[in-house]
Amino acid sequence: MRNKKTKILLAVVILGAALFLARALYRNPKSDSEIIREIRPNVGSIYNIVSTTGTVYPKNRLEIIPPVSGRVESVLVKEGDNVAVGQVLAWMSSTERAALLDSARGQGEEKLKYWQEAYKPIALLSPIKGEVIVATTQPGQTVTTSDAVIVLSDKLIVRAQVDETDIGKVKLDQKATIILDAYPDINIDAKVEHIYYESETVNNVTIYKVDLIPDKIPEFFRSGMNATIDFKVEGKDNALLIPVEAVRKENGRSYVFLKEGNGGNPASQAVELGITDDKNYEVLSGLNADDTLIITSKKYVFPSSSDTGSNPFMPKMSRKK
Repeated sequence: MRNKKTKILLAVVILGAALFLARALYRNPKSDSEIIREIRPNVGSIYNIVSTTGTVYPKNRLEIIPPVSGRVESVLVKEGDNVAVGQVLAWMSSTERAALLDSARGQGEEKLKYWQEAYKPIALLSPIKGEVIVATTQPGQTVTTSDAVIVLSDKLIVRAQVDETDIGKVKLDQKATIILDAYPDINIDAKVEHIYYESETVNNVTIYKVDLIPDKIPEFFRSGMNATIDFKVEGKDNALLIPVEAVRKENGRSYVFLKEGNGGNPASQAVELGITDDKNYEVLSGLNADDTLIITSKKYVFPSSSDTGSNPFMPKMSRKK
């Protein structure tokens, strides 16, 4: 019986301690003071952008398919090679030539050499100037008229998926920035080459495809890479910029706080704003580059131990007058 009372008392003490700790840790923070930061407007470039995702694709993917069934004798290129129009990519034998050469090998080297000269192999030529992106077929491999021996691409592009609500903001030759997921620190300049008219539904969202041509294709570009694309909808260079947190809006108007020269309280100044990139505002009027802005923000701290209350399970000490 005594052990049971001891366990109950211990459980009550533990529960009280847990409630006290939870109250101390999770009580709402209170405002302690304001941090004041002084800045000046800066002159720079600002763009209103539309962001989306995309994938690197060959613009024209061309499969080199043999005209007859047979056997590949040799492959003269490898992936990544640049080829010219009319360049020989591989040699192959038709089924009949392959059977004839196999039979001649059993009759001696002289017989084999004779049939190799008399029965010429078939050359697989490149019809375009481009790059080899697939060359996995090995010499001796049997192929049919439906097999791609080599795959070429004239150049790589990025195909973006633009939401139907944003497609009206995208125009031909519009500038954009490509950021590959594999190389997030490198920005690649590009422009819009083609906007597709037929929509697709992806995850219950209607999208339109948009092809972008990089100004310069980096060596690390590979078909199938994922990317983030920022379309530059509108923008300005040499614009007067202030951070978003410096602006206060009230009754449909925008204000900033200016530092007074005599050290008095900050003065409220109405400003006219232009475009924003969600980090900065373009200032059209109301400020100049020599003004000093005051940015205030709340700082929060957790309450001190004296503010957290007392543990109801702890004995209270009487106060002396």
